[in-house]
Amino acid sequence: MRELDRVIIPEILDSLNPADPRAIRSRRDLSWIDLFLCNSRWIVRQLKKQTPPLARIIEIGAGEGALCRKVQTSLPSATVTGLDLIPRPANFPSGIQWLSGDFFQTLPKIDADACVGSLILHHFSGEALRDLGARLQSFRSLTFCEPLRSRLPLFLSKLSSQFMSEVTRHDMPASIRAGFRPGELSTFLGLDSKKWNTSESSHWRGALRLVASRR
Repeated sequence: MRELDRVIIPEILDSLNPADPRAIRSRRDLSWIDLFLCNSRWIVRQLKKQTPPLARIIEIGAGEGALCRKVQTSLPSATVTGLDLIPRPANFPSGIQWLSGDFFQTLPKIDADACVGSLILHHFSGEALRDLGARLQSFRSLTFCEPLRSRLPLFLSKLSSQFMSEVTRHDMPASIRAGFRPGELSTFLGLDSKKWNTSESSHWRGALRLVASRR
């Protein structure tokens, strides 16, 4: 069976005001999707494996900050910073730093050991990912979870659509079609094997996972 071509189309959630009820419902759906894919749990587990321990961790595309919270809870000695276009979430823990704006522009302002992200990189074209990869070269560790571009996750998204909001019913298959196959993400980011140890794996539920550590 022929593999799916990578196709990027705008996702509805990206155009909604964070206070829009449709956005709130869609973010709730994303929390359930994260639990199903085990993305946050997997990212935290990878961070805890790093030696020496990571002291400064940033998340790009931090959204409502759920992953930042989990990272801070699991690695309380680390400084955690969230980067996103939206303002700092309400009632956000004071111990977590926040920087609003385009993270392509704010990344150079951050001095950190590790960069993480969940379901964010699939929004970008190959050219944008190469640009981002150049900005990630200063980190010691990279950990990302993205949609696996495959027919089984698409089928699972159809099965679950009756339980999802209208926004998520559109965005979930769109994100899968914009996702990645194993081996693609490190190539898009330009992670030179002479400088980085990289590992990409996939999970049948629909997750593509990348861990990279500087040699």
